[in-house]
Amino acid sequence: MTGFRNFVLKGNLIEIAVGLIMALAFAAVVTAFVAWLTSLMPDSASNIFSDAEPFGAFMNALISFVLLAAVVYYFVVLPYTKAKERYFPSDEAGTPADVALLEEIRDLLASQGNRPV
Repeated sequence: MTGFRNFVLKGNLIEIAVGLIMALAFAAVVTAFVAWLTSLMPDSASNIFSDAEPFGAFMNALISFVLLAAVVYYFVVLPYTKAKERYFPSDEAGTPADVALLEEIRDLLASQGNRPV
């Protein structure tokens, strides 16, 4: 089970899946939702948002994209980042070990340089 968890959370599998989901799975759902949403508008507004009009097609695509991005972010990306942080916490903030070692060497050399020989 640990190997599978490492495979899913450490690799780029989730990022690729998010792109694929955005491109394929939710496209039809969001398109149908936008069509339903624009059908609820009064006739004058629904004529503006019809697919026959260039502006209407653009607005439908824009609404679909925003809704799709919100769904993917809140239901895929956010849970994924929380799970990744839980199972693979990020390193402590601070000076990396190699930089700290170099600073220590610098300080030692500086203290030896100030002594009279």
